[in-house]
Amino acid sequence: MSYVLDNWSFDPFVVVVAVVVVLHELGLAHLKARSRAERSRQRRLRSLAFYGGLVMLLLAVASPIDYWASDYFFVHMIEHILIMFFAPVLVVAGAPWLPLVHAFPVRVRRSVGRAVLLGGWARPLRGIGRFLSRGMVAVVLFNVIMIIWHIPALFDLAERNQAVHIWLMHSSFFVSGVFFWLQIVPSYPIKPKLTASRQIGAILSTNLIMTIMAMTLSLFTSSSWYSAYNHLPGVTLSPFADQQIGAAILWVCGDFWAVPALIVVIRRAIGEEGGGNALIDRVLGRRASAVGFEDIPRV
Repeated sequence: MSYVLDNWSFDPFVVVVAVVVVLHELGLAHLKARSRAERSRQRRLRSLAFYGGLVMLLLAVASPIDYWASDYFFVHMIEHILIMFFAPVLVVAGAPWLPLVHAFPVRVRRSVGRAVLLGGWARPLRGIGRFLSRGMVAVVLFNVIMIIWHIPALFDLAERNQAVHIWLMHSSFFVSGVFFWLQIVPSYPIKPKLTASRQIGAILSTNLIMTIMAMTLSLFTSSSWYSAYNHLPGVTLSPFADQQIGAAILWVCGDFWAVPALIVVIRRAIGEEGGGNALIDRVLGRRASAVGFEDIPRV
């Protein structure tokens, strides 16, 4: 029980999350005053997913998971999976964008909106936003960030420097995770830019990269890669065994998010295409048969 109750910590994300929750509730209240009861109920239900994602994020960075991640590589892998996959997908499913915008007075929204959308100073910001929101860019960037931060030199740097760990590693994991899931999960009013076939490809390729990383950390090496976990006082688990367990977690937990995501995407695509055969044709890039029954010459 002490592993659960002890070693909770204060993380700067706690303040950020608290402010976001207050703004979100204000936005929900403002929208409720001008919306039908049915839409208000839908927003409230979505907010549960959004708050669940925030709770998942706080569990990763402020609970004993973060504490033990400093001693055990495999716990660190659990933390990364929560921050990159499970917290972002719940946030995206919660579609918090309109409530957060409507938390502010109309005059503020309009002035800020004009400044950001039309102001010359914000042109680079708009360009970055458009670039990151492109379907394949978001997927590639997510995977590149996942690979880069597991390079030993950068991983050890983040482990030894809390500013790098929190504001660079964890922030890039979470933000890139949000952009990744926005290409797969509808998040009103944002729609995924990837087609169903590319969504399936994004999920499979990301899961494959996780599997390759896991194999590289366990099967294709005979030593520990991360000096930050070598010879830690009080830790009896060998660094290489710790690394192998962490690799197994990457390998197995990759299916925990990929399989449900594939099921949801395929079912949604079947409904949109009007049947499984039509979906297969779309995925394979085939058009409807050039010769149909109506084209067969009549004798």
